[in-house]
Amino acid sequence: TVYQGVKSFYKEEDETLPVNMYGKSKVAAEKFITEKCSNYAILRSSIIYGPQTISPIEKSLPIQWMNAVLSQGQQVDFFNDEYRCPVYVKDMVDVILSLTKSWLSDGKKVQLLLNVGGPDRVSRLQMAESVAEVRGYSKSMIKSVPASSVNRGVASPSDISMDITRLTQTLGIQPITFLDGVRATLDAEAST
Repeated sequence: TVYQGVKSFYKEEDETLPVNMYGKSKVAAEKFITEKCSNYAILRSSIIYGPQTISPIEKSLPIQWMNAVLSQGQQVDFFNDEYRCPVYVKDMVDVILSLTKSWLSDGKKVQLLLNVGGPDRVSRLQMAESVAEVRGYSKSMIKSVPASSVNRGVASPSDISMDITRLTQTLGIQPITFLDGVRATLDAEAST
């Protein structure tokens, strides 16, 4: 992410101070686009989650992974101190379609920067608890641990939750709650 991760609900105009190379590359890409392009929309997304795609993704999807490990009935560690605003994939697609349709119909140049996240600030622990709630798993299998308990080899920002006011006001799109997104994801998985 482009944000430092030291406060909650970052706004688009907040300073970008990424803590790792991944975030620095995003800032560099944004800088290049804003300097070189006269027509752009930069979407800063959070964790994107949802059902498996038509062409299955090899990489583990977050909700599906949580569902799989919790279904095994063994205790699993989840971070209680890293916060994100996960966004349901359909909401992300709706944002892109809305911007595309607007640009095609109006034909006006766009210079737009938007945070695209869900409305809920949640930790990995709270994400797992939502999966357990939807699936009826015992929450006793979910062990709350700090992120510092694992050495991931790269710095990870603590709280990169995003304020999505500009998104909702500009496009009139209100992303669904995390719990509803988890329910939709797992319902879709069950019907495939």
